[in-house]
Amino acid sequence: MMRLVFGMILMLLSAVSVAAQDLQALLQTHADEVAKPSRRSVSVMLDDLVASGLPQVPVFLEEWAGRNVWQDDATGLFYIGAEEGDALIIRDVDTGDETSVDAGGFTQLRPNGGVRRVIGTALVQFQLSDPDPARRQAALESIARRGEAEQLAPLIASLEGEADAGIRARKEQLITFLTARFSEDTAARVTAIETLAADTSVEARAVLSQILATTDEVAETLPDVNIAELYDPADAPEASYQILVDAGLAPALVSAGDIRAALEANIAEGRVGTVPVASLNTDAAREDAYAALARADLVPPLVTQDDVAAALQSHVFFAQYVETDTAVTQAARATLDTVETRVGWAQTVDMTLDGLSLASIYFLAAIGLAITFGQMGVINMAHGEFIMMGAYTGYVVQLFVPDYTVSILVALPLAFALTFGAGVAMERLIIRHLYHRPLETLLATFGISIALQQIAKNIFGTQARPLTSPDWLSGAWVISDVIQISTIRIAIFVMALIFLVALLYILKRTRLGLEVRAVTQNPGMAASMGINPDRINMLTFGLGSGIAGVAGVAIGLYAKVTSEMGADYIVQSFMTVVVGGVGNVWGTLAGAGLIGFLQKGIEFLNPSNTLAAQTYMILFIILFIQFRPKGIVAPKGRAAAD
Repeated sequence: MMRLVFGMILMLLSAVSVAAQDLQALLQTHADEVAKPSRRSVSVMLDDLVASGLPQVPVFLEEWAGRNVWQDDATGLFYIGAEEGDALIIRDVDTGDETSVDAGGFTQLRPNGGVRRVIGTALVQFQLSDPDPARRQAALESIARRGEAEQLAPLIASLEGEADAGIRARKEQLITFLTARFSEDTAARVTAIETLAADTSVEARAVLSQILATTDEVAETLPDVNIAELYDPADAPEASYQILVDAGLAPALVSAGDIRAALEANIAEGRVGTVPVASLNTDAAREDAYAALARADLVPPLVTQDDVAAALQSHVFFAQYVETDTAVTQAARATLDTVETRVGWAQTVDMTLDGLSLASIYFLAAIGLAITFGQMGVINMAHGEFIMMGAYTGYVVQLFVPDYTVSILVALPLAFALTFGAGVAMERLIIRHLYHRPLETLLATFGISIALQQIAKNIFGTQARPLTSPDWLSGAWVISDVIQISTIRIAIFVMALIFLVALLYILKRTRLGLEVRAVTQNPGMAASMGINPDRINMLTFGLGSGIAGVAGVAIGLYAKVTSEMGADYIVQSFMTVVVGGVGNVWGTLAGAGLIGFLQKGIEFLNPSNTLAAQTYMILFIILFIQFRPKGIVAPKGRAAAD
């Protein structure tokens, strides 16, 4: 007898266990909520699904939110379905067995957007502990986009078994965000809010702003609520009175047009009330007639300025925090002030890095001109086209060398050799005949500039050509959400430093540099010492042109490569050399720094108009030259006398 009873108990427990694993049975207990869900009714059913712990639940929720669940009209059973022509492929929610049926006997369930959001919240609880890291990451991003109080508990529960360090850190961050917004413990909320003082991310600031959200209110007396700010209605009397009107606390203002329309609507036998129409030829007369109609309750009362002033004085205008806990809003206000201060400093650092990056680009573009113009006094308007030639050299090399790192290493010396040769040819054929004739030199080099642009258009076309940087130069150095700089800009900055050191070494420590300085200062004396001025001029011009070509490769990795790209840098290059101090490498560096930081500063103050920023920069430089015509680093000695 005992064995029989024991066996029946086992069979009963087994049946209960099987039933517990049957999602279809659980859905049938909430059939109405599944078939016709609403945001209120679906919550109880979702709680039961989550509590069941069935592995089939996440799949069903995903398909339900995706409107892929169908109900058998005859049996009321639910299936996951997909239409194929006139047939419907249905899949059992428990076993996954598929069957092809006629779609006519099934109804597709279409939960609305609000219900799908509730389903998504329940689904996130399963995804937070999903074995697939990608699904866990997707769940966290879903929480980040639309955080809710119900997500805090499952998020905390999922933290214990999280092995991925990156995902764990993200969970901890979101726990802090949700605790700050939704925790029922005031002390926990304040602690979480204070933790955000070191977080300058956009998400952290958004959380603090949400806590500090306010609504504009008006009342006869100041209520006992969490006040954010009191407003003085005298600062904007018309807007303040309109708030009273919208709140139903004061009658609406009657405009002149409203008065005229009301008078016209009440004309009878040539009169408005007892006033003849002919006498209503002034504003005062019309207002008096309207007031008479108002006393007879025929039109709304006329609101005078005294009425407006009295209404404003008898009411209190204030901003009220949506959050009722004053301790929370005080902590959030103090934390947000701290964060905004940190963001301000971070923006300053970021703008400094941007200015330094732009200065290095201008320095690279101008360093070759610092030699041809600064050392030789030649106004080379074709300098920008040597930059363009270097950039196109890099593009052509990449057509034959697919490895971008190797192609850049090949393009740099090749661009130098090509533009060095072009510079030597230009000096031998044209420039040497125009020394000490600046106007003719300017016109000749300007003509060469136009010719080189046209040649580039004929060869490469008018469309921009890609000069692709290697993978190790892609991306950016991200310090925070505010401070970041692209890797290619860092590389250009390093290249600018290399050029600075190399050029200083050539000019100060080599025989060529000594001869260049000798010919620049006194060509006759240099010639008497056995130096060939023509040869030195040729090499100097070639060196400046070659450096421009190398700079073109570097700039091409950052900017667009077109036939007109040189024109984008020729003006800045001349300004850099002139402002810094003609004939001085350190002056070129100082000029590049001044122009780069100045342009970024103006763009920061007026970010929507870069053309205006360049215009203001040019005006500033014109004024600067008026007060310091020899530049930042003025030449000394005999060079200064020249």
